[in-house]
Amino acid sequence: MNVFNYNYGDNLKKIVDCLKEGKIVVYPTDTIYGIAADINNVEAIKRVFWTKKRSFDKPLSICFHDTYQLENYVFLSDEIKKILKKALPGPYTFLLEKKDNISPLLTANTSIVGVRIPENIVSYELTSDFPITSTSANISDYPTYTNILQIQKQLGNNVDVYINQGELENNQPSTIIDLTNKKPVLIRKGIYDEKLLDKILKINL
Repeated sequence: MNVFNYNYGDNLKKIVDCLKEGKIVVYPTDTIYGIAADINNVEAIKRVFWTKKRSFDKPLSICFHDTYQLENYVFLSDEIKKILKKALPGPYTFLLEKKDNISPLLTANTSIVGVRIPENIVSYELTSDFPITSTSANISDYPTYTNILQIQKQLGNNVDVYINQGELENNQPSTIIDLTNKKPVLIRKGIYDEKLLDKILKINL
């Protein structure tokens, strides 16, 4: 277990290499700290579930680098692309229809996946080569803490690397919006922009 104290401008290549090796990493987003694993590594994904003591019938969301990377993994209509352009990067999770290159382990054997593009430089750099899991850094049904020391006490040596970006002020989850129907559906309110959310929910897909 290592703690990496992140400073703006730090090179995160070594941590990306850790993810390539199947290790799991706690990292900051624009909402809360999350747990990262390479989504192409099934054993690493399993470790995330075991670390969180999370049931495999509960899906994990995915953090992407940008919409270009995202297009390789999900189906995007023109209307959905317009929504993503307005909202991302930002504190939103969108539910979309996945392509076959996303493991069913991540989606609880469904065709729908939650996707994120946080407005955070660390998550942006970690996803430069491949997408990573995006799930809160806590044991399921336990509190989600705002700083690395408390998260370490809860998750311990089950995590290989902790990226410390200090106290995260927002400490609210992302807002979840389902884009798999004829109209967007609000699933969960977290952090959001009221005007933007109102516009999104009125769009016909």
